[in-house]
Amino acid sequence: MYLALLVIFLQCSELYTQEKVFTFNKVEIKVQPSFKVKNGDPMSIVCHADISKSTDFQLKHNFTIFKDGKVVFTTVSGKGDARYEISVARSSDTGVYECTVEAGGKTKSSNSLRVWVKGMTKPILTVEKKEVLEGEVVKLRCELPEEEPPLYFYFWKTKMNSTPKEKDVFEPYRNFSVVEFAVEEGDNILQFDCFVKRYVQSEFESSEHSNKTLVTVREPFIKPALSVKPSSNITEGDRIQFECSTVVARMRDIEIILQKNKTILSSVRDEKILKYSAVATLEDSGEYLCKVEQGKASKTTKLNVDVSELFPKPILSASMNKLDENKELTLSCSVSGFRKANFSILRKNSNGDVWLKNFRNLTMRVDVNDTGSYICKAEVKGIVKESKPVRINVYAPVSKPTLSVVSGLPEVVLGKPLRLICRSATGTPPITFTFYKGNEVKKTVINDTYATFLDENIRQNDKRGYKCDAKNNHSSGVKTSNILNITVIVPIRNASLGSVPYGVVEDGSEAAFLCSVNEGSWPILFRIFRKTDHEVLLFEKSENADRVMWRKEAMHRQDTGTYYCMASNRANVDVKSHPITISVILASWQKGIIAAFVLIPIAGAVIFTLWWFLWKKKKAKGPSMEMSGSALATNLTSEKLSRQHNDGDYYSGSGYIEDSENHMKSTDESKGPDLESAEVEYTEVEVSTLDPHRAPVQKGTETVYSEIRKANNDSVENRHSRIQGHPDAT
Repeated sequence: MYLALLVIFLQCSELYTQEKVFTFNKVEIKVQPSFKVKNGDPMSIVCHADISKSTDFQLKHNFTIFKDGKVVFTTVSGKGDARYEISVARSSDTGVYECTVEAGGKTKSSNSLRVWVKGMTKPILTVEKKEVLEGEVVKLRCELPEEEPPLYFYFWKTKMNSTPKEKDVFEPYRNFSVVEFAVEEGDNILQFDCFVKRYVQSEFESSEHSNKTLVTVREPFIKPALSVKPSSNITEGDRIQFECSTVVARMRDIEIILQKNKTILSSVRDEKILKYSAVATLEDSGEYLCKVEQGKASKTTKLNVDVSELFPKPILSASMNKLDENKELTLSCSVSGFRKANFSILRKNSNGDVWLKNFRNLTMRVDVNDTGSYICKAEVKGIVKESKPVRINVYAPVSKPTLSVVSGLPEVVLGKPLRLICRSATGTPPITFTFYKGNEVKKTVINDTYATFLDENIRQNDKRGYKCDAKNNHSSGVKTSNILNITVIVPIRNASLGSVPYGVVEDGSEAAFLCSVNEGSWPILFRIFRKTDHEVLLFEKSENADRVMWRKEAMHRQDTGTYYCMASNRANVDVKSHPITISVILASWQKGIIAAFVLIPIAGAVIFTLWWFLWKKKKAKGPSMEMSGSALATNLTSEKLSRQHNDGDYYSGSGYIEDSENHMKSTDESKGPDLESAEVEYTEVEVSTLDPHRAPVQKGTETVYSEIRKANNDSVENRHSRIQGHPDAT
């Protein structure tokens, strides 16, 4: 009964589930009235879900509307539509919208919809103060209360009948911006406004301009007045007076400055008038500027002043500008068209001018220490003027120059450059040095006390000498050095080593080694080395020749090794020969002694072996004859051999012979043709075994001897077969 009820319940549940089946057909998003909306107009974003259901049942819809990926609206409804109302559309509402619907565990999203709100609201501009002083600042605030950042703010400051000055500010996080404009000199009535831009749809959207606001500017002080006395016909030596004044609203923190060519001459603070006086000079001509400052406000007035010349600058003349030491020099100072002046002649010095004479003329005998610049000064009515400097050069004669090689020695390696130095111990610079190779001018150098010359074209047989000249502005003329001859050192080339005898030398005999070079300047240092585990210097000698010979009277086994030689000269380059190998072997008499000690015992052994073999052969013939005459012995022997073959045993040597002798006591004098034939065959084997060339091979001889001894107790056929099968058989 319970089972039937459970089945009925499950079927009812299935029927109930099938009745509430639904599916999303599509989800749509729309904007009303249009996807392009004017700023300030209302608009609606509508999300519609198209759903198919199995039966008519209630379904809750969760609507979510996104703008640029961010949630802006959510609602739950039993209907298939949701509406996001925007009563006043702003440019910040521009973007990409989409919606998502979730119902009964299923979710569906719409396509994207781009909405563009055209235009922006008008910004509001406020000013902190409507009346300001010059030097103060005007603080402005521009705001769009209904717009959202980021925004670009632009502020304009406009003077009467002039182009606006603009400031722009980017505000990424707020919908207002604040700036300050400085009130400058000459500002009176100023007009300010602002406007805003937003980056929309890959371009800038601009707002209208804000309300225009006027600001009145008051002067804290009037433009200063600048005057000079005397006002005209100012001459050098006159007392000149400047006066700069202004009218101020308040005296606090006011400053008056007088300057000429950016040089401040005088200044006063918290005063209305500045006065300045000085004795006029020609250099006082120019533009003067009076500047009044208070806070950030400043005003200036300019005035040009011309000062007439009282007398021209003096002129200093010299009897000559370049002269030899111990000559007379006359300096003269004069003022064109003006003789009543106080003159003085001075010498310029880094530590201060050196006074020489208070007169217009000066005559003196000079030396090299008098070289320098001279001036003269003229004074009239307290005005002092200075002449242009005159340069005087006094020369001492150059000494005879010395020419030498920079490296020290008068030599050069072929292929290397030669650097020469020409030097004069005395002489006033600049000195002109000239280098010669033979009679050919190679180089001219102007220097103080020395000069260098680099000759890179050195040839082996170049015999031309070098010299140099030195001269300066002294009248003594040119001095010439001694001729310098240079030795050209040819580097070593291709060293080689040879020996007599070559390669193999007998112990105790003499050997001669010859080390030679193809090319190289003398003297040449020759060295001969032997190399085994380490290098050993055997011979060393310096020769004025291109070869050297070294004799070693007695060579020994320890002299075996690799030999080579090295050659060098003043070019300081070691040239190494190819190595040769020398082997020291035994001398002939040493070989004879060794042969005597080795061959005599061998010869004795051979003779003894031959005697023993012949003796054994003679002894073996008796038992062979007895064996052939006894039929019983023959049968016994055949039986024994058959038994041995059957047993698989093999006997050799004397043991086998002794066993045969124990069974053969009778002798038979008659011999068959087979036995005689076998004896001849043994004889041939014995001769082959005793071949003198094979005598030292003991193992083969002993084997043959054993085979022969066994053959005396065996049949002719078997003995012949064994000998033929032996490796030493012939």
